[in-house]
Amino acid sequence: MPLLGQAAMLLVFDLAVEAIDEHDDWHTHEHLPERLAIPGFLRGTRWVALQGQPRYLVLYEVERLETLASAAYLERLNHPTPWTAKMMPHYRGMTRGLCSVAASAGAGQGHFGLLVRFKPEPGAESRLDEWLRRDILAPLPMRPGLGSVHLLKGELAAAMTNEQRIRGADGGVDWALLVTGYSQGAVAALASAELGPRRLEEQGAGGVTAVLYRSDYTLVAAERRG
Repeated sequence: MPLLGQAAMLLVFDLAVEAIDEHDDWHTHEHLPERLAIPGFLRGTRWVALQGQPRYLVLYEVERLETLASAAYLERLNHPTPWTAKMMPHYRGMTRGLCSVAASAGAGQGHFGLLVRFKPEPGAESRLDEWLRRDILAPLPMRPGLGSVHLLKGELAAAMTNEQRIRGADGGVDWALLVTGYSQGAVAALASAELGPRRLEEQGAGGVTAVLYRSDYTLVAAERRG
């Protein structure tokens, strides 16, 4: 399994344009190291959109789902640093999913990623899950240009915290696929082929959105400073 834990936190959001440079500085030098100091947080990666919106995707890989409701994590959310409190009002349209890693295939992480979000139609969960595992997760990682694919399922509702009060209430995540690879073209092509809205809707998914990202910065817990 290329993801480092059994669960993940998936965030997608936009940002006020005037705050982008400072956000990336803060996120790299303070926020990611702070989050990865929390027990159970293993790796954090920031992605920036190449095609589509929102601009940012951030994925935290964590040991288990309980990590995302732990006292240590909630303590940080309720006591933001001064720099964090300054940055929160610049966030736009935050969606934050506290997810299980339902399935994961391939190895490593490519620099290009396609994030596909969707919601199973009522009664279609089993059929959709079976199709994704058989026809998507099994074959895609070995195709030219691709390397790994992960199925995430939203499991927990995010608690209201002081950070969230500053930026506004977060949206949630139902199901999501993240496909990574080394070829931008191969990754992007999936959005109009195997992972296009029509194919997913045929298998019982609704509300399909797809955004192409490039990896911007990654930090592993063991590498953080301090």
